Amino acid sequence: MSTSSPEAVKKLVENMQTDLRSLSMECKKKFPPVKEAAESGIVKIKTIAARNTDILSALKENSSEVVQPFLMGCGTKEPKITQLCLAAIQRLMSHEVVSEAAAGNIINMLWQLMENGLEELKLLQTVLVLLTTNTVVHDDVLSKAIVLCFRLHFTKDNITNNTAAATVRQVVTVVFERMVAEDERFKGIVEQPPPVQGNSNRRSVSTLRPSAKDAYMLFQDLCQLVNADAPYWLVGMTEMTRTFGLELLESVLNDFPGVFLQHQEFSFLLKERVCPLVIKLFSPNIKFRQGSSSSASPAPVEKPYFPICMRLLRVVSVLIKHFYSLLVTECEIFLSLLVKFLDGEKPQWLRAVAVESVHRLCVQPHLLRSFCQSYDMKQHSTKVFRDIVNALGSFIQSLFIVPNAGNSAAVSAPAGGSASGTPGTAQNGQGSGGAGGTMTTQAAFEYRGTWIPLMAVSVQGSAKATYLEMLDKVEPPSIPEGYAMSVAFSALLDLVRGITSMIERELGAEEQEAAEFREAHPEQEWKPQPGSHLVWEEMVSACWCGLLAALSLLLDASTDETATENILKAELTMASLCGRLGLVTPRDAFITAICKASLPPHYALTVLSSNATNLSNKAYSIQGQTVQIISPSSESHQQVVAVGQPLAAQPQGTVVLTAKNIQCMRTLLNLAHCHGAVLGTSWQLVLATLQHLVWILGLKPSAGGALKPGRVVEGPSTVLTTAVMTDLPIISNILSRLFESSQYLDDVSLHHLINGLCSLSLEAMELAYGNNKEPSLFAVAKLLETGLVNMDRIEILWRPLTGHLLEKVCQHPNSRMREWGAEALTALIKAGLSYKHDPPLAQNQRLQLLLLNPLKELSNVLHADIRQKQLESVLQILQSQGDCLGPGWPLVLAVIGAIRNDQGESLIRTAFQCLQLVVTDFLPTMPCTCLQIVVDVAGSFGLQNQELNISLTSIGLLWNISDYFFQRGEAITQELEREEELMQKQAREQGETLNRPFHPAPPFDCLWLCLYAKLGELCVDPRPAVRKSAGQTLFSTIAAHGTLLQQPTWHIVVWKVLFQLLDCVRTSSTNADKEKIESGGGNILIHHSRDTAEKQWAETWVLTLAGVARIFNTRRYLLQQLGDFFEAWEVLLNHIQSAALSKNNEVSLAALKSFQEILQIVTPVKDSDKVVDTLAAMVVPPVLIDPLSASGPGRPLVRSDSLIERLTRYNGAELQVPPPGEESALEDSALWWSAWNTWYRTGTDSTRPPTGPIEKLSFIPSQPFLTALIQIFPALYQHIKSNFSMEDLKKLGVILQGAVSVPISSDASPFILPSYTEAVLTSLQEAVLTALDVLQKAICVGPENLQVMYPAIFEQLLLFVKFSCKPPQYGRMDTKHVANAKYNQIQLFAPAEWVALNYVPFAERSLEVMEDLYHKTACHKAVINEKVLQNIIKTLRIPLGLKYACPSESTWKLAVSSLLKVLSIGLPVARQHASSGKFDTMWPELAKAFEDFLFTKSTPPDNLSIQEFQKNEAIDVEVVKLISTEILPFSNLIPKDFVAQIMAMLNKGSIHSQPVSFTEAEIEQRMREEFSKVCFETLLQFSFSSKVSTPQEGYISRMALSVLLKRSQDVLRRYVEDERLSGRCPLPRQQVTEIIFVLKAISTLMDSLKKTQPENVDDNTWAQVIALYPTLVECITCSSSEVSCALKEALGPFKDFMQPPISKVQNGES
Repeated sequence: MSTSSPEAVKKLVENMQTDLRSLSMECKKKFPPVKEAAESGIVKIKTIAARNTDILSALKENSSEVVQPFLMGCGTKEPKITQLCLAAIQRLMSHEVVSEAAAGNIINMLWQLMENGLEELKLLQTVLVLLTTNTVVHDDVLSKAIVLCFRLHFTKDNITNNTAAATVRQVVTVVFERMVAEDERFKGIVEQPPPVQGNSNRRSVSTLRPSAKDAYMLFQDLCQLVNADAPYWLVGMTEMTRTFGLELLESVLNDFPGVFLQHQEFSFLLKERVCPLVIKLFSPNIKFRQGSSSSASPAPVEKPYFPICMRLLRVVSVLIKHFYSLLVTECEIFLSLLVKFLDGEKPQWLRAVAVESVHRLCVQPHLLRSFCQSYDMKQHSTKVFRDIVNALGSFIQSLFIVPNAGNSAAVSAPAGGSASGTPGTAQNGQGSGGAGGTMTTQAAFEYRGTWIPLMAVSVQGSAKATYLEMLDKVEPPSIPEGYAMSVAFSALLDLVRGITSMIERELGAEEQEAAEFREAHPEQEWKPQPGSHLVWEEMVSACWCGLLAALSLLLDASTDETATENILKAELTMASLCGRLGLVTPRDAFITAICKASLPPHYALTVLSSNATNLSNKAYSIQGQTVQIISPSSESHQQVVAVGQPLAAQPQGTVVLTAKNIQCMRTLLNLAHCHGAVLGTSWQLVLATLQHLVWILGLKPSAGGALKPGRVVEGPSTVLTTAVMTDLPIISNILSRLFESSQYLDDVSLHHLINGLCSLSLEAMELAYGNNKEPSLFAVAKLLETGLVNMDRIEILWRPLTGHLLEKVCQHPNSRMREWGAEALTALIKAGLSYKHDPPLAQNQRLQLLLLNPLKELSNVLHADIRQKQLESVLQILQSQGDCLGPGWPLVLAVIGAIRNDQGESLIRTAFQCLQLVVTDFLPTMPCTCLQIVVDVAGSFGLQNQELNISLTSIGLLWNISDYFFQRGEAITQELEREEELMQKQAREQGETLNRPFHPAPPFDCLWLCLYAKLGELCVDPRPAVRKSAGQTLFSTIAAHGTLLQQPTWHIVVWKVLFQLLDCVRTSSTNADKEKIESGGGNILIHHSRDTAEKQWAETWVLTLAGVARIFNTRRYLLQQLGDFFEAWEVLLNHIQSAALSKNNEVSLAALKSFQEILQIVTPVKDSDKVVDTLAAMVVPPVLIDPLSASGPGRPLVRSDSLIERLTRYNGAELQVPPPGEESALEDSALWWSAWNTWYRTGTDSTRPPTGPIEKLSFIPSQPFLTALIQIFPALYQHIKSNFSMEDLKKLGVILQGAVSVPISSDASPFILPSYTEAVLTSLQEAVLTALDVLQKAICVGPENLQVMYPAIFEQLLLFVKFSCKPPQYGRMDTKHVANAKYNQIQLFAPAEWVALNYVPFAERSLEVMEDLYHKTACHKAVINEKVLQNIIKTLRIPLGLKYACPSESTWKLAVSSLLKVLSIGLPVARQHASSGKFDTMWPELAKAFEDFLFTKSTPPDNLSIQEFQKNEAIDVEVVKLISTEILPFSNLIPKDFVAQIMAMLNKGSIHSQPVSFTEAEIEQRMREEFSKVCFETLLQFSFSSKVSTPQEGYISRMALSVLLKRSQDVLRRYVEDERLSGRCPLPRQQVTEIIFVLKAISTLMDSLKKTQPENVDDNTWAQVIALYPTLVECITCSSSEVSCALKEALGPFKDFMQPPISKVQNGES
């Protein structure tokens, strides 16, 4: 209920009346005046209550009167009455019904009571009520009231004192509160200041309003009192304490800062009165040095007095806190003093309270900032902020540094004085027995034996002081051990926390502002206010050294995890702040500190030590004190959690990691993780440290670069406690996350990180040089990890990243290092290619090439393991990204193709797998421009010599590639042509010519040419298998796909590919080694036909030549349209010739096969419509070329495509056939004649016998070769016959003869020769005869002028006929006749004997051919003129003459039959031309031939059977019959001497001459009786014929007859005699035979005479015949039955002579 409500007023009136009644009652007896006053008071009150509506104000107006009775009551000094009155007065006051005058009276009355020492507490209460309920008390009355309270404070009564003190405090507060209220009321009212009046106060206060004036006077007097001066206003003060005065000052300053800041007068007081006072009071503390007090300063006040000192510090704190802006200079002094109080020479309590004061400052970052701005940033000012921090630092250090015992005895031990020199002098009474060496669970710091416990002194961020609050203590308290340290530690942490959070908040606000500005004005640049940054930087610069020194020391000394955590957090936030502000040195220093703390003590790590030297060489001086950055001590009693090996080139022993190290490591990870963006160059420190820790903990990299716990490879294994074992996965995880978070770094920071990793990696590599110990792979693994998480902006870090891995790591001699370098590089490339970039790689060609380039660069590394890795990753890239490599193909292909022969097989195999994959799967997806590279790469695999199978397979790939070209021809052509246009355009713009292989050809053709060229290279590879395969492939591709090429390109194919290849092969073959190659590797046997390089090259030459020939054959139509077909033809023929003449049977034979093949070419069709009609006309009769016998080394090559196909293939545009006319015919014949010349040269050279004596091993052409050579002629002749001249025929003859003469080696003869008994021709001989046959047939149907060639053909044939008796010689070579060549027992490796062929069959066949030919041509003029018949006879004379001496019996028999046939044709012709004399010379030759044959000098062989003999005799008989039919009847047309010779011969034949050698039994048969008989008959017939033209002839025959008869007579006579003499014994067989023959002859003669015209027989003859008769008769007695029979036959005809003849016989003269 409010005091002014009607009920309250009514109650007040009632109460007052009651009070007055009570007073009246009490004073009734003793104090009547009081009683009267009370009663009149009752009346007064009643009156007021009755008359006035506003009772309260009426009461106030009359308050003096109303109060009077109570004042009088107090004057009685009666306790009971006084209490009653004071209560009543208080009630009035509380209802605010006391006027100013009444108040003055009340105060005066209270003063009297005070002086009398009555009711002191009640007094205080009354004053308080009076002053607090209203504001009627002013000025002097107020001052009197205040003095009253002060006086009560100094009574003897403790309760009163304390109550008074409280009241004073409250009153002082009330005074100032009134002023504040007054200011509020007058806010906004501008007043005219009243005129200044003179005043005794030192400064005019007339400008102040009343309440303000009171406050001013009060504050001024408080200052006077503290300073021990007389007050101006508080008159009547009797005593005062400084401590109380300081407390009151502090409370005013603290509670009403606004008053001093708003009113100049008060500010003046602060500056002029308070500050000097404080400084004056501080003086004893400043001058005092503990332990150095001497008799020079006897005054006891000079010693620091705890209560005052502590209160002064409180005042200072308040001044600094609230009035810093007013008192800049003064604050500088205060702060400097404060710093001094932390000095080690000051008493412990002083240091403790000073530290508490500093702590109070430390929790006010804005204040600290002001210090920095006002002092540190001003030129000639003390660096206050820096000093505060350094002082804290050195304070902390001083607590650890135990002074030497050498000082004076008064040295006090520092807090925790565990090692003090003089125990007991420490004011805290702690002895020297600190808790130094024992492990305690209490949080503490321990450093070099000094152990300082850590207490919880205040909540973080608030400076709750202990000793600054001890206002009741007079004596300095004892400070517990570790208290100062704990406060200082909190102060440090709060300082760091405050500064960093303040600056970071402001930085954040600034960044946000910047972002908003950029959004609003994207084109303008945002400029921050420069001031703020300068302050921040200055603050950090000022404090970092001190902070670092202190924090490092504390970190080293800390044994408590929480404390450690706090210290690390402070260091971390400072490092991060420095980083954000771009202060590199402090940032690095803090980071170095954390790094060092993470590593074992004294761990040698260059990065850190080099960095720390900059710091440790600076000692920060603080007012003559040096703050040395203390190096970590290694004695801290820490829990060891890991033992591992240091990462060094020569690790010495092991190192120990403690739990604190691990904790620091986690902080380091945290720093890097959260503040990576500001680390900049200090990434190197962080990473280096992490690398060493990871090494010591034995973490090893795994896939993707993450580190996992692994075993150390060498040295003692890492020893880990279970505690750290559970931590390891977490650490490993944080490590990975750290690098994952690099994706949030900006580009510059990312580069710093990469550079840091690279330089770390370089160091690791340095260490790994020269030993194969496990290297540290931390950097490489993390480079990989960083690259993988930053794929979205891989471009900016790709070059430094891959550059380092490529140039440094992958080339490193340490294999593990290399392996990881390659692993990292290839993993990055694979990830880069598979990452979903934006825009995708397919559209970002530059990026794709950038990603693939390092893969290509790896090819320059020589280490095989790296190349293996590279190729494996290529394989994986192909499998995963092959379809979208696009422009990256050239790089990928370059990698696959970068193989060298010095690399191992496995590398080549892997690379080849890649190539196979490319060829099978990716040709369609790659740009066509890369196809050429594919060809080159495939070729290079063909050429490598490590792995034959790969070479062969790669040739297969080339074939597949060619197939692909063929199938996709059109698409490829289009794409390549588009590219070509672009390239040409570029070339034109740059003014260069387009440079690509085979340039003028169209691009698609160039692709083919590259393929052909590659295959061409492979065709001359050193390895035969490769050559063979490549050759087959080359010719197959040209055959299969050549149609795609444009016509001009064929020119290049022919000259640049095919002929070039032929040249190379020819050269290589010619120079090839003839040494025998031992079996190829392992157990592979090499066939003897391939056992030298020369033989292997021969095979290649064969293939190549055949291939080129086949192309010329199949593509003739196309090639002929090229301008230089004739030159090409010549070159090809030249190659064929040189191959044919090579000293290798295989090559030479194959060359002829190729020659045959190109000669089968059909003349191109002139009119493409008539294809089918013309076919028949064009095809060369196949008969002409006899296929070789199947057993020969090769059969003729099958034609590769039919004529129809070839013709239709070139129809349409391609078939640009020249118009029918001379031109092409001429050109054609030129080609054929060129071929003929080649054939002739080849033939001549190969069949020309060697001139000198033959060495054993000289080369002799083989039979198959010669056969093939000769077989070519008929085909060739078809094309050249029109101009074939006699000259050419002679050339041919020479070759034919030469070829037939060539012997064969005896080891080959069983395969070529028939056994001697078979009369079979060799294929060569067949071929020779075929050639002649072709010729004679052609002459036969040809024009007249050809027929002059007949004689030459006869000549040739006759030459061959002679071979039957006299085999041809081959130079001076000794040839054995085949019969005695010992081919049945050939000795291996003996030089081959040369065997002449069995020429008999050949000669005989030639004879038949000749006979046949003569049959046709006997009447030809040329044959007659050239005396062919005579030559035939002359030639046949040889075998006829030899007869039994002939090598083969068949020969002379055939010769006879041929002679007979030839004569049967030729003699009529000869007779016909008798007059011309052309046959004159023939007759004697013929006579000789008869003579030689019929009376041969050779004896028949002994083993001749009777039947054979009879057959032979029959042949002789036939000859005689020929004479009798063809010659003798025409004797008139035959030269006379020839006839005479014939007669003589017949005569000779008819006289039976018996060989001596016959056995008895055979004589009868062997006598050639039949022959003699025929001769005789012929002779007789001719003798008695009427045609005898000359007497001479008749004479000859008559002579012969008479001789015969005379001889018969003799034989008969001798027989008769012998028979008689012999008696019983039979005569010898010969004699019997002879007599029988004679008897038969006689009977023959008788027959002849009978048949002859009588006139033709000579008388003499008759006489002789008749004279025989008696002799015959005598023989009748003989005993032989055979003779008897013959005699009977002889005697029988004589009956015709028994009667005289009819006509008269004339005597024998004609």
